[in-house]
Amino acid sequence: MSKKVCSAPRASEITPEGVYQDRRRFLAAMGLGAGGFLMSPFLRAEDSPRIVGKPFGLRADDRVTPWEDVTSYNNFYEFGTDKSDPADYSGTLKPKPWTVKVDGLCDNPGQFQLEDFLKPHTIEDRIYRHRCVEAWSMVVPWRGIPLASLIKRAGPQSAAKYVEFTTLADPSQMRGIEQQFLNWPYTEGLRLDEAMHPLALLVTGVYGRDLPNQNGAPLRLIVPWKYGFKGAKSIVRIRFSEEQPKTAWNMAASSEYGFFANVNPAVDHPRWTQSKERRIGDFIKRATLPFNGYAEEVASLYDGMDLVKNF
Repeated sequence: MSKKVCSAPRASEITPEGVYQDRRRFLAAMGLGAGGFLMSPFLRAEDSPRIVGKPFGLRADDRVTPWEDVTSYNNFYEFGTDKSDPADYSGTLKPKPWTVKVDGLCDNPGQFQLEDFLKPHTIEDRIYRHRCVEAWSMVVPWRGIPLASLIKRAGPQSAAKYVEFTTLADPSQMRGIEQQFLNWPYTEGLRLDEAMHPLALLVTGVYGRDLPNQNGAPLRLIVPWKYGFKGAKSIVRIRFSEEQPKTAWNMAASSEYGFFANVNPAVDHPRWTQSKERRIGDFIKRATLPFNGYAEEVASLYDGMDLVKNF
């Protein structure tokens, strides 16, 4: 597959969720890189915004998932295994103050307060499709900084091949930690070239607001061509390494959760099909797209790889 030139999406404006709620018409226009698209100003506010065109994996029938669903139907096992547990119990999380450690094979390691960590970087708004391994999906307007900009600032050394993300594991703030459902703290990782891709985002907000606790406050990872479990939440450490990191779900069930976790409709989970997905709020399932619809942008990262073996 030929490689598509992909610049980081530049959104001029995300219409805040409050605009949808107060039944005004959408007046904001948004561009996402070359060949961007517009959110129609003629939609009624009770409708989810219709995405026109196919920028960065979005299809003409994609609609932004309502705030209520984005913030109430979550996987965040540090607060419990039910989809409603994060919203019900994450009020105990204290996202301020927050410290992020950057270390490993990099020239500029350090321990940073979140405000200082974010200050040198440009905050961007982006709409991404998300595909969860349990065969459900959402379309979410995120706000954050390109992961690549942080990596360049850290200065990875020539031996660095991977980036590891470690999340908070504090039983005094997270009731699910005591259940030992996973090997805490939650860890995830990317190959360095994946992490440098313009679509990879360190997220600090959603719908124009600060990131709610249940969605991974105050800092989480979004890699939209991979399954949702790759999106580490409440990140406290970013480490550069030569070896492939051990990741939480891969350690828990290696036959079910691979390191790469690229959305691939041809590779089923052992207990359910991945060829179809149900968008939250829809009744009828739709076909799952390779790389979650971002194949033109990211497939070249995996040229020559067996994507069935390396799932």
